[in-house]
Amino acid sequence: MRRAFITILAGSGLFALAACGDTFGEQALLGAGAGAGTSAVIGGSVATGALVGAAGNVAYCKAYPGRCR
Repeated sequence: MRRAFITILAGSGLFALAACGDTFGEQALLGAGAGAGTSAVIGGSVATGALVGAAGNVAYCKAYPGRCR
């Protein structure tokens, strides 16, 4: 049961990355927040989660700019 909860929570964190932002800074900040929050809840490294979240959100927004507004 715990594993299913963690999987759902991690998936929710990834969907939160799609919130994007209008500028590079907003994209990085929103991604870092989503990554850090998800990582904290599942017991991972918050710093690593923030870094991965920021990079993932910026990359997503650059690849799909129409979905980020």
